Amino acid sequence: MGYQQESIKPYDQQAGKAEQVEQMFDNIAPTYDKLNHRLSWDIDRYWRRKAIAQLAPHRPQSILDIATGTGDFAILATEMLSPEKLIGADISEGMMEIGRQKVKARGLDAIISFERQDCLALSYPDAMFDAVTAAFGIRNFENLDRGLREMQRVLRPGGRLCVVELTTPVGFPMRQLFHFYSHTVLPVYGRLISHDNSAYAYLTRTIEAFPQGERMVEILRQAGFSEASFDRLTFGICTLYTAKK
Repeated sequence: MGYQQESIKPYDQQAGKAEQVEQMFDNIAPTYDKLNHRLSWDIDRYWRRKAIAQLAPHRPQSILDIATGTGDFAILATEMLSPEKLIGADISEGMMEIGRQKVKARGLDAIISFERQDCLALSYPDAMFDAVTAAFGIRNFENLDRGLREMQRVLRPGGRLCVVELTTPVGFPMRQLFHFYSHTVLPVYGRLISHDNSAYAYLTRTIEAFPQGERMVEILRQAGFSEASFDRLTFGICTLYTAKK
């Protein structure tokens, strides 16, 4: 099944979406962390903590963080959950290189490693991880169903999925306020700081097009997950999805 956000690309080029997403994140990597925190007023830190707290009762010892970016989620998950190992997977070497520097500075490089992976065709064997996580990344997948099936495949039976994704608020007046902010402040400020004319406009379009709430829960079930549920955070600006294999 195709989803609307799968056809949205960062740049007006003939290249495929995955190639363009890789190029975009390599371009904005040096300013990504600063922009992420400023544009969310640092609320993104709370969202990550809320997500990781859902995994704490299950005590995962091996974790795969999909679309890990600069490793913020991976680092916080390691500090909060104390796993034996955590692999951060991404297609952008530019983002992961910043993540490696952050991990080394915190002395976590014996636990956290970064690997370039095609998230639609992971190189890992079946049932390898106790938990698979993804923060603000799966809406960039070129094929959402395939990506979710891969995440399900590498989870051990009983393993947990935890996904945090930006979403569109459903209620008045937050829906209208978010639309104004995401279509004016976010792309303009993002362009000024990152010097990428397309990146933050692209991110806004993918947020609006991405399946949300009950629809996303049904997509998770179709991908083979059970106990799928969602929790809207901060008036629905972000949604936390959890599921079990």
